[in-house]
Amino acid sequence: MSTVVVLGGCGAVGSVAVRTLAGDATFSAVVIADMNVAKARALAASIGSAKVSVLQVDASDAPSVKRAAAGADVVLNCVGPFYKTVKTILSAVIEAGVHYVDICDDVDVTLEILDLNGAARAAGVTAVIGMGASPGVTNLLAMYLAGQLDATDSVDIFHCHGGEAIEGPGVIGHRFHCMSIDIPMFLDGKLKYVKYFGEDGIALRQTFNFPVLGQVPIYPYPHPEQVTLPRHLKVRQVTNKGSVVPIEYYQLTAELCRIGLSSREPVDVNGVRVAPYDFAVAYVIRERERILRATNFGSARGCMSVVVKGRRHGGPRELRVHLSSKAGGLGEGTGIPAAMGAILLQQGKITTTGVLPPEACIDASEFLALTPQFLSRRDSGGGDDILFESVAADGTVTTTKL
Repeated sequence: MSTVVVLGGCGAVGSVAVRTLAGDATFSAVVIADMNVAKARALAASIGSAKVSVLQVDASDAPSVKRAAAGADVVLNCVGPFYKTVKTILSAVIEAGVHYVDICDDVDVTLEILDLNGAARAAGVTAVIGMGASPGVTNLLAMYLAGQLDATDSVDIFHCHGGEAIEGPGVIGHRFHCMSIDIPMFLDGKLKYVKYFGEDGIALRQTFNFPVLGQVPIYPYPHPEQVTLPRHLKVRQVTNKGSVVPIEYYQLTAELCRIGLSSREPVDVNGVRVAPYDFAVAYVIRERERILRATNFGSARGCMSVVVKGRRHGGPRELRVHLSSKAGGLGEGTGIPAAMGAILLQQGKITTTGVLPPEACIDASEFLALTPQFLSRRDSGGGDDILFESVAADGTVTTTKL
């Protein structure tokens, strides 16, 4: 019997991962591990598979995580925000001696959990970190495209999504965090840090023409690709920029953060102690619904693009991949790759032990070959495209749809 435990299995991402794993034959048992047992049971009932079970777990408590992991083949961690949770969870899973996959997209804590590499190797554990959309698929696409060139100069990662059915406090808090910390960018062959609201961060802002979304302003994002890719790919530049649509919604979030309303330090309001952060999160969630209605946004959609520039056959060449969805958003875009990572690990396609980003342990071509098969299982009803573009020296663009 093969078992996968999905921590945070009731969330927007975790629930997609659970459904994906339940619909695949690799694991004979899928455990929804979450604090919210009632919600977990409702999810299990909606799936209607005997292989799906429920377990209550406190992801902030190492013994609880260790008990959940005991006897499993793989633990898939979807519990955010990762800068708060992932060190406790990963340490507990390593102690349990169980293989591991997560979707950690917080670069600051990524550097810390990479230091657990020695402990994982000593325990014979493979821990694939950042196996979501960005990071995750983006890392593998970058390696795949770079493999088509004789030399690689730059990797630029762009992403944007919006219109998901729900965006909870954790999502808003994550965006405040991303706008508040120093943001790594690999520029001119060196890792540098810029500030989101600083001159250096503002200078990196641009617009990008996404399939499905069109021209969207994008901003520096503190994701791990800029740190991990240069360790495994000879390159002079790796950047990551993103946004959320409607853009009015994203810019509202940024403005509240800029003026200090992301602070958790309480202030006195007519005798009541109120944290600006709590107000800001509630306000953003309320305004999001208003903005979605006012803009007639419609269904969830998004796009993730990887642009690699370098040289081929002696001349400059630019290669691009766009993964776009007209009917899905963050949950599916992240949850499906996470489930695929767990499946590849269980199938013996990932054999290196240690704490590893995707590009260090997953064959990009093998992953891409599986992608259409898993996209076809999405609940969104279609509308998904994978577009490859090759830009010749004379600017001619050749487009291929996977």
